[in-house]
Amino acid sequence: MASTIPRRSTLHRVVQRVASTEQGAWLLARAAHHLDRWTLKLTGGHSSLTSVLAGLPIVWLTTTGAKTGLPRRSPLVGLVDGEKVVVIASNFGQQHYPAWYHNLRAHPQARVTLKGQTRKYTAAEATGAERESYWRQAVAVYAGYTAYAGRVGNRHIPIMVLTPVAEE
Repeated sequence: MASTIPRRSTLHRVVQRVASTEQGAWLLARAAHHLDRWTLKLTGGHSSLTSVLAGLPIVWLTTTGAKTGLPRRSPLVGLVDGEKVVVIASNFGQQHYPAWYHNLRAHPQARVTLKGQTRKYTAAEATGAERESYWRQAVAVYAGYTAYAGRVGNRHIPIMVLTPVAEE
């Protein structure tokens, strides 16, 4: 993977440790996206509360609603692999999948905003060795994914690989 593991400050380590707990994940599942949206708007899309406090790389994922057909925009931890962007459907270790995952399954075309640039992508779920490789890399960036995997019950945590679409 082309991206490097971000350097973590003491604050980043503490926030990530809290976020990986069941109580911290519960709170963040309900609040982080609202706070990230606000912070991203204030900084012109260059920083999010999650990236500042936890040191995690954030991307904007715009999907098409599975039921509504309307655009749905979500700030997510995104790993960069060359031109591909990888997102983890952990949903903070909750027992159900995040809405954006259902949206990508219904409509795999999406937009990703990364470092102020928005591009079109097509999503596919990673499987087998590819999934395992991305999982190891995701855990290296955020160890909390391991705790989430222990709490999701019988569901697996999907890893979605977004490949850029050639612009016409």
